[in-house]
Amino acid sequence: MAELMGGDRRTHRCGELRREHAGERVCVMGWVKKKRNLGNLLFLDLRDRTGFVQLAFDDTTDPALFEKAASCRNEFVLSVCGTVRVRSSINTEIPTGEVEIYADSVKILGESEVPPFEIVDDCKTSEDIRLKYRYLDLRRSKLQQNLMFRHRVAKVTRDYFDENGFIEIETPYLIRSTPEGARDYLVPSRVHPGSFYALPQSPQLYKQLSMVAGFDRYVQIARCFRDEDLRADRQPEFTQIDLEMSFVDMEDILSMAEGYIHRLFLETMNIDLPMPIPRYTYKEVMERYGSDKPDVRFGMEICDLSDAVKNCGFSVFTGALEAGGSVRAIVLKDAASRMTRKDIDKLVEYAKGCGAKGVAWVRRAEQTSSSFAKFMTEEEMEAIYTISDCKDGDILLAMADGDTNKLLTQLGQLRLEAANRLGIERTGFAFLWVVEFPFFEYDKESGEWLAMHHPFTAVMDECLPYLETDKGNVRAKCYDLVLNGIELSSGSIRITDPVLQAKIFELLGLSDEEAHAKFGYLLDAFRYGAPPHGGMALGLDRLVMQMVGAESLRDVVAFPKVQNASELMTGCPAEVPQQALRELGLLHEQKNEGENV
Repeated sequence: MAELMGGDRRTHRCGELRREHAGERVCVMGWVKKKRNLGNLLFLDLRDRTGFVQLAFDDTTDPALFEKAASCRNEFVLSVCGTVRVRSSINTEIPTGEVEIYADSVKILGESEVPPFEIVDDCKTSEDIRLKYRYLDLRRSKLQQNLMFRHRVAKVTRDYFDENGFIEIETPYLIRSTPEGARDYLVPSRVHPGSFYALPQSPQLYKQLSMVAGFDRYVQIARCFRDEDLRADRQPEFTQIDLEMSFVDMEDILSMAEGYIHRLFLETMNIDLPMPIPRYTYKEVMERYGSDKPDVRFGMEICDLSDAVKNCGFSVFTGALEAGGSVRAIVLKDAASRMTRKDIDKLVEYAKGCGAKGVAWVRRAEQTSSSFAKFMTEEEMEAIYTISDCKDGDILLAMADGDTNKLLTQLGQLRLEAANRLGIERTGFAFLWVVEFPFFEYDKESGEWLAMHHPFTAVMDECLPYLETDKGNVRAKCYDLVLNGIELSSGSIRITDPVLQAKIFELLGLSDEEAHAKFGYLLDAFRYGAPPHGGMALGLDRLVMQMVGAESLRDVVAFPKVQNASELMTGCPAEVPQQALRELGLLHEQKNEGENV
C-alpha cells in the first residue's frame, strides 16, 4: 500500500485540519472537488467523507508539481502531502476554512472521466440519473452525512440494548412463508423442487421462539422484505430495530423504548426530549385528529357538531344523524384572509377525492359567506361557532356521514391537506404512543370481523368477556409509536395461553388444521412452557429519515429502489439464464415443439 501511495501514508482526513495544525507536514487523500487556476497560483479543494480542505500550489517553487496538479480534473483521486499553513483569506463557512495545505508532493491514485452530473449538495440533476450513478451521488456531503448519522444511530442502539441486558440474535433470511398482511418475496428451492422459501416480512415468530428458548431479552437490527407498492416512506427491503422481552407487561416495554428514544436523541443530536412520551387511546386520536398516526405539531383538531345541528333544517346534517352517523368539523384559524373561495373549493374537491360526499363551509370575514348557513337559524350558527371555537377571520369546514369512522378518516386527511396548503409550520419532534387499538375490524363486504393485528396479539383483560358477544368493544394490548405523523413502531403483548389462542383462531374463522398449517411450530413450542412476553419493532429507516429531516427514505438508504421496485444502478430485477430456471424447476422443455416454456 505504501508503494501505491508513493511512500506516504495518510496522516489526517481532509475535514480534520484546523489552525492548531499549522506548521505540521501532513498527508491527505481524497477526490478533487474544485480547481481554481490563477496563473502562477493553483488551488484544489480535496474532499473525503469528513469534508474538504484547500490545497495550494505555486509554480515558482516547483513548476513540475504545479503542472501535475493543474492536469487534475474534478473527481481525480489524489494523495497530497505538504505543510499546513494559515490561509491569507479565511473562509468562515467551512470547518477547515482557516487553513490550507501548501503542497510539496502529489500522486494521482485514480483518474476520472467527466461525471454525468455535478457532485454538489444542491444538485439539480433528475433523481433517476443520480440513482443510476448512485456511487457518484453518494459522494455528495448531504448523503454521506445522512449515512454516517445512520451508523451512529445503529451504534447507540446496540450500546443501549446491550447495557439493558438484551442479546442480539440473528434470525434466518430464508424462512417459511407466513401471513403477515403483505405479499412475500418467494425464493425457489433447487433441492426441493416446487417448494419455496420466503424472505421475512419481520422476525416475529422467531423472536417469540427465542423467548420460549429462554433468552429473556432479544434484539436485532433486522432486514425485512415486503412485496408491496412503494412510497416516500416505504421500500421493498427495510431495516427495523426488533426487540422482544419476557416476564414483562406493556408498561415495561414502553418504558424501555422511551429510554432508548431519549438516549438516542441525546447522544446523536444533543436533544433532551421530555419524557414520558404522551399516550393517546386509538379512540381519542381518531376523534381528535382523524388518524391513528397523527401529526400533533399543530392544532386544527376535529370537533363534534352533532348536538348543535340535530334539529336543523339542513338535510345533509340531519340525514347523517338519522343514519346513525355524526357531523364533525375542523377550523382553519386566521385563514379567511389567506384563502379565497376558489381555495376553499379546491379543498372541497380534495375531500371528495378522499371519498367524502361533500364539505359544508363557513368563511368568517368582514362579509361572512357560507355554503349552508341559509338552512340554519342564528342560534344554531352561534352554537356551531361556540363548539368549534370558530372566530372572525377563521374558516370552518364541516362534513357529515352515516359512518362516523369513515367520516373521521376523511376529515383527518383534509386536516393535513389544509395545513399543507396554508403552509403551517411544523418543527421539532412530537412523539406519542397510540394504545388500546380495536382487536377486530368489521369488513362490510364480507360481513365478518377480521383481526386488526397478527393473531397472537393479547386482548385487554377487561375485554375478554366481549370476545363472543361484542367484538366491536374488544381492545388489544398493542401500541404504536408515532413521530410527526409517521408510524415508527408497532408492538403488542402476545397470547401464550393455548385455550385463549384457540378461541381467537376460532373467532377469526381459522380451524385447528389451518392454524397448525400456518403457525404449527410456534403453537407446538408454546406447549413446552412459554413465558409471558411482548415486543415491538421500530423502523430504523423511517426514524433516521425523521431525525435528519429527509423527505424520502432514499436519502437515508445507500442503494434504494424506485417506485416500481427496481434499482436503476444495477438494473435489477433482471432476467437470469434459462438453465438457472430449469435447475429450480421453474422452466421445462416443451417436448412436442422442443422449445422452452
